[in-house]
Amino acid sequence: MVSLQKENREKCPECGSMNILYHSEAGEYICGNCGLVLYEDVINRGPEWRSFNEQKTARRVRVGAPLTYLIHDQGLSTQIDARNYDAYGKPISYERKTDIDRIRKLQKRTMESKEKSLALALSNISMWCNHLGLPEHVAETASLIYRKVWDQGLSRGRKINQLSAASVYLASRQCGSTNHQLLRTLKEIENVSGVPRVKIGKGYRLLLKNLGYLSPKQKPEGYVSRILKLLGITGQTEKIVYETLKAAREAKLTAGKGPVGRAAAACYIASTLTGERKTQQEIARAANITEVTIRNRAKDLMKELMFEVYL
Repeated sequence: MVSLQKENREKCPECGSMNILYHSEAGEYICGNCGLVLYEDVINRGPEWRSFNEQKTARRVRVGAPLTYLIHDQGLSTQIDARNYDAYGKPISYERKTDIDRIRKLQKRTMESKEKSLALALSNISMWCNHLGLPEHVAETASLIYRKVWDQGLSRGRKINQLSAASVYLASRQCGSTNHQLLRTLKEIENVSGVPRVKIGKGYRLLLKNLGYLSPKQKPEGYVSRILKLLGITGQTEKIVYETLKAAREAKLTAGKGPVGRAAAACYIASTLTGERKTQQEIARAANITEVTIRNRAKDLMKELMFEVYL
């Protein structure tokens, strides 16, 4: 990766600027004002070997994996692989298998009980984020939140799965404040974790209270694209949905109403207006809510915004 580092050791002879940058890949010192290349660094700071594909790079690199919060020891300890192959990929002899199995058992027994609970929680977080289609940085955020729970002793006497699911929900809301595609509902997390929504919500409020996190505000626009994608609707209908939600927010009709229900109701109204009509049952299935919620929210929007929709 190319990096530009600021160097203020001398002036540019062309414009007199002190904004001198170092281009790590080219090994050049460049003026950040006029772009003049001052001189080149003769020291090659790259590796002494070459590779032309990812496989060769992975074999020749001599550093370990990056640190990650998804592993209880952040990936610093040595793990004995479950596969019975040596470093060269050759199968281990039968006589050595029994010794290695015994070493594996000893390694697991040396882990403290509290580290075992942390390892279990982090593995659950990684698995659930994978099932929810969340990227790695969301899983890292959720694992960092749970580590704070573990460090403060909040997990003592509480269900591990409950706090782990609450950490995933909080991480999705934090990361989803800038990228709406990362938002996940309590129902979705309940489906992958098996923890009831009520308990996830209780754990979520516990995290907000004790860890000092602020509850990110959820907007219905964050759920529109996902609902329409599942329904196979795009284009003009999506534009009307956003305009409907904007008008509802300006009319102060969104206070005290769930964002998913508002988004689903707007999708129902817009699909009816554009002729791509979807039933309340189809939209409810895509939004993972009940038809009654969609019906009530749609009636409120049509009444206050004066839509004329023939059902």
